[in-house]
Amino acid sequence: MSSANTMPPLVSVQWLAEAMQADPRLVVLDASWHMPATQRDGEQEWRQARIPGARFFDFDRRICDRDTALPHMMPDAALFTSELQRLGIGRDSAVVVYDSIGVQTSPRAWWMLQAMGLTNSAVLNGGLPAWQAAGHAIATAEPEAMPEDGDFVACFRPTRISDWREVLLATTSADTRIVDARSADRFYGRAPEPRPGLRGGHMPGAHNLPFDTLIANGHFRPRAELETALLALAPREMRLIASCGSGVTACVVAFAAHLAGYKDVSVYDGSWAEWGAGDSLPVTTAPVR
Repeated sequence: MSSANTMPPLVSVQWLAEAMQADPRLVVLDASWHMPATQRDGEQEWRQARIPGARFFDFDRRICDRDTALPHMMPDAALFTSELQRLGIGRDSAVVVYDSIGVQTSPRAWWMLQAMGLTNSAVLNGGLPAWQAAGHAIATAEPEAMPEDGDFVACFRPTRISDWREVLLATTSADTRIVDARSADRFYGRAPEPRPGLRGGHMPGAHNLPFDTLIANGHFRPRAELETALLALAPREMRLIASCGSGVTACVVAFAAHLAGYKDVSVYDGSWAEWGAGDSLPVTTAPVR
């Protein structure tokens, strides 16, 4: 019997279907988000089709720092607390997050939950497409009214989130590896950034691991393959800082590192949206040595 008491970080659709029937403490969150150029709206799509009972985790417009121009930055503990309480999440809740692509944006929500102390949380492997493919029910009617507020209280874990100062130190550190989840063409400055006004290239000393190489058919690759990809860049005892365009797919790399047994992993929240803006931070397009 699936149980939220023994929830692994990555769960299957079969596990979730059983646990939803067995444990009333389980909360399911849709954390879908799409780049503006796609003209897709994650919340609107959630309203149209979702796992029954799923609530929408909006890390782009609601559960984010609203006082910065940088996209979907981590909020403070007070805002995170109020938003999760609004979603009905309590101190004893277990949370499973998914997205409408597979496992592209749900790891961002998982990382935020972990960084704010909600450690009993998991990512649904394969996301909504896998749930549908397995023949499970999809809710299409207007979402249910919000439940009563929960009593969850956030406790920020600062080692899970890095700022530009820590990343700058890491560019010359032998003890920390920066891992960039963007495509190789963006990493080496051969392709323009999707956000206007950003320089091309990467942080000095960073290594490239495109997030989509860790995924196959909307699912995370087997642990052995994740280990192979990550160990080629850094040993398990090394601290990893994952970066990307705006801190979303960096969490795919960070989550994969967690699955592969890395213990000291952080996400650069500002990522290239911050680093590539202006001229104050060092950028290179040279091959990594």
